[in-house]
Amino acid sequence: MQDHDGLQYHVKVKRGDVGRYVLLPGDPGRVEKIARFLDEPCFISSNREHTVYTGKLNGELVSVVSTGMGCPSTAIAVEELIAVGADTFIRVGTSGAMQPGMQLGDLAIVTGAIRDEGTTRQYLPIEFPAVADVTVVNALVEAASRLGARYFVGISHTKDSFYGEVEPDRMPIAAELKARWNAWVAGGAICSEMEAAAIFVLSSIYRKRAGGVMTVIGSDTATLINQKTSPDLMIQVAVEAIRILIESDRRSN
Repeated sequence: MQDHDGLQYHVKVKRGDVGRYVLLPGDPGRVEKIARFLDEPCFISSNREHTVYTGKLNGELVSVVSTGMGCPSTAIAVEELIAVGADTFIRVGTSGAMQPGMQLGDLAIVTGAIRDEGTTRQYLPIEFPAVADVTVVNALVEAASRLGARYFVGISHTKDSFYGEVEPDRMPIAAELKARWNAWVAGGAICSEMEAAAIFVLSSIYRKRAGGVMTVIGSDTATLINQKTSPDLMIQVAVEAIRILIESDRRSN
């Protein structure tokens, strides 16, 4: 959907404003910081929760676009970015750890997402999985290894209610929430966040590529500080993964 200026209605971009490769933080305040890791970063637009910067890596246009919190605004951003030519997405953000042994500051590289949210049900039946693209996952793993990051690879839990997760005891359906959480943990989910499912499902529908890397910032199971990782390292891993994908795409063309 375009506005009267020919821009995408919410993200306020047109074809040529963004690259095919896009980093997707949730927080608009984090976009400029991430963009500094690119060459020649340039502010493009800011509207509601969506702030856009575009720069270059290896001579290719790469953009950073904030999604806002949760799947509804994330789906809008991904829809509109695809409409102007983006085809490769990496979610970069924060998450809560779900497995014992994870430390604060660890990276979670996600292969898929539990669809514990409502937005993607407007696209596909719940039985359809939210799965990351294997080439993006592999690029993130390679990048994390190159940079010496401590990381876990596995399933993310995408939710709608932040407080339903972190303070379930005060919710009327506390028992159900805790039982479901315990099931996700038992199944091996490594982190919980609020956007990955929408990114993965839309990317599947439109035949695009997506992955995600998140920094662990808290949970009951992650109590130790890992001095070797930081939010900056997460950004560096995502940027290095984009470089790897650019090089791979060039070899394939």
